[in-house]
Amino acid sequence: QVQLVESGGGLVQAGGSLRLSCVASARTFSPSGMGWFRQGPGKEREFVAYITWSGGDTWYADSVKGRFTISRDNAKNTMYLQMNSLKPDDTAVYYCAVRPATGLGYWLANAYSNWGQGTQVTVSS
Repeated sequence: QVQLVESGGGLVQAGGSLRLSCVASARTFSPSGMGWFRQGPGKEREFVAYITWSGGDTWYADSVKGRFTISRDNAKNTMYLQMNSLKPDDTAVYYCAVRPATGLGYWLANAYSNWGQGTQVTVSS
């Protein structure tokens, strides 16, 4: 049983930065990887970034590539999302999630078995 808690959201001006954290609480934790998704008002949930748990390989949505960096600390069961050069279009609730194994693509929400409650990120113009 895995519990996920996101933190680090807030209100920033365009061009600013935020660092999100996601802590996984579990007796044992060795998933294929973890990812970040986001959902803005009236929009569908969309993929943001993914990282493999063992090797730390990363993948990003085109909309955030070059601005966001995903990372993880295996010893702390924690994943991070460093967000730089934020834009108003980045405004959304950000969710972390666990992908337990390969199968469905990492960019698909249905590939993930556990989700956090989300943290709000608001970027003003």
